[in-house]
Amino acid sequence: MGSRSSWRQSWCIFLDVDGTLLEFAETPDDVAVEAGLVAVLERLATAVNGALALVSGRPIAVLDRLFAPLRLPSAGVHGLERRNALGEITEGPVDWLPLAAARHALQEFVAHHPALILEDKVVALALHWRRDPALHTAARSLLLSLLERVGPDFQLQEGAFVLELKPSARDKGTAVDSFLQEPPFAGRVPLFIGDDLTDADAFRAVERHGGWAIGVGSQPGTALRLEDPRAVRRWLARLTGPNGLLA
Repeated sequence: MGSRSSWRQSWCIFLDVDGTLLEFAETPDDVAVEAGLVAVLERLATAVNGALALVSGRPIAVLDRLFAPLRLPSAGVHGLERRNALGEITEGPVDWLPLAAARHALQEFVAHHPALILEDKVVALALHWRRDPALHTAARSLLLSLLERVGPDFQLQEGAFVLELKPSARDKGTAVDSFLQEPPFAGRVPLFIGDDLTDADAFRAVERHGGWAIGVGSQPGTALRLEDPRAVRRWLARLTGPNGLLA
C-alpha cells in the first residue's frame, strides 16, 4: 500500500465503529471502549495530519461520548449528520415527521417483545433483535410494512442484528464523498474499514476514488480483511508503533 511517507502525506482513513473498532454488545449502550484505543486513534489522526474520520450509524453525540475527550471528524446516522475537520456540523435535508406513526408502531411492537430494543435517532429508527434472533422475520415484516407508509424518501437498512428505517438521501458512501472534497481529506487516497452491509456504500465510495476497502470478519465484497475488532485495533496500533507505516 505504499511507503511510510506516502501513508503520512497521501492517505486518509475512515473507520466504522460497532463491529469494527468495538465488539458488539447485548445492547447498544453496553459496548466497551478498550483501554488505550483513544490514544491509538489520537496518534493515528496526528500521523495523517487529521485525515481520520469515524463513519457510523450512531449519532455524532454518542460517538463523542464513547471516545471522549477525542472529537474526530465524524459522520453519524449513516451520513445524515457530518462534522468536518473544522468542527462544523451539517445535517441532511430530512423531513422526519413521517416517522411519527412508524415510531408509535415500533414502540408498541417492542412493548410486546421486550427482548427487542428500539434505538430512536429522531431522523431514523433502529430495531435491534440480537437478544432474540427468532424475532427477526416478524421485525423485518413490520418494518417493510412501515416503509410503505412513510414513503419513498426512506429505506430499510439492514445491519448486524439490526433493522433501521432511515432517510435514503444520505449514506456512508455520500459521507465519504463529502469528506474527500474537503481538507485534510481532499486529494488523498482513502481507506475504509467496516464490518457489515451498512458499510457497503462506503466501500464502493473509496474504491471509486482509487482507495482500499477492508472488511472485518465475514463481511463480503472486499479483497482485504481483518478477522475481528481486536485485529482492527492491533493493526491500527501497529501503524503508529515502532516500524509502523505511520511511525
